[in-house]
Amino acid sequence: MIYLIVSILCSVSVSVLLKIARSKKIDIEQAVAVNYLVAVSLTMAVLEPDLSAWQSYLPTWWLFAALGVLLPSVFVIMGRAVQQAGIVKSDAAQRLSLFLPVAASFLIFNETPSVGRLVGLALAFVALFCLLCKEGGGKKSGGTVSQAGLLLGLWAGYGIIDILFKQVAKSGTAFGGNLLVAFILAGMLMFGYLFAKGAKWSAAGVLGGLVLGGLNFANIWSYVRAHQLMSENPTVVFAGMNIGVIVLGTLVGALAFREKISTVNMAGIVVAVCSIACLFYWPQLAGLLGL
Repeated sequence: MIYLIVSILCSVSVSVLLKIARSKKIDIEQAVAVNYLVAVSLTMAVLEPDLSAWQSYLPTWWLFAALGVLLPSVFVIMGRAVQQAGIVKSDAAQRLSLFLPVAASFLIFNETPSVGRLVGLALAFVALFCLLCKEGGGKKSGGTVSQAGLLLGLWAGYGIIDILFKQVAKSGTAFGGNLLVAFILAGMLMFGYLFAKGAKWSAAGVLGGLVLGGLNFANIWSYVRAHQLMSENPTVVFAGMNIGVIVLGTLVGALAFREKISTVNMAGIVVAVCSIACLFYWPQLAGLLGL
């Protein structure tokens, strides 16, 4: 359980770092680039991937290429979403992205849909709609559209990344090696982009990237360790992670940053938690409700 708690804390801490980036003069793009240097180093040191079997990665090159583009892109979108829409909505939208891999399990991986999964997916749609709504939206339509676009990009991006990692797992290659290749490609893309546009590097950007990289890797590593140690109850880990991040993110956003959450948005967060509960605990819920 301690690893699951650490993963939740690191995930929300990433959002907090991105939230304060502007006030601390941290360039998000520079921080994301440096983050991958840290992630690559920690992956090599902690996970010790087997690089001798590099041929095994060739059949899945297109997956790594897609991840190399999506990982840094979604990180940048996350940074902008946190600054514009806030931690509460961004964390909830990120966690609701589980809708896409669950839907893909039916459409791509030929899994038979259950009542609980269908109810959970329906609730996920409702929750996402509530999160994207803004009360009295007519006055600031431009900002509303911008926030909605960022949240939708965040939702779709993380969902597609999850699907891609599931495909990589099916190929039979080791997790550490998969992660290492994806991090290297993502880092190359970000540094190439920054050098191409002639970015002026700052100490704040580099330092922010070092912290971001540590938190990002710790989040992934502790989440994987939680799954390994609780292998008989994977749904507990998955649901606990998603619900934990939404709840903690809501508390941090509301209490630490005084983020204003409308009634509709708060309803969306509650529905999001219910959606995750239905996706992974439908038999128990159905029993309690007498269904």
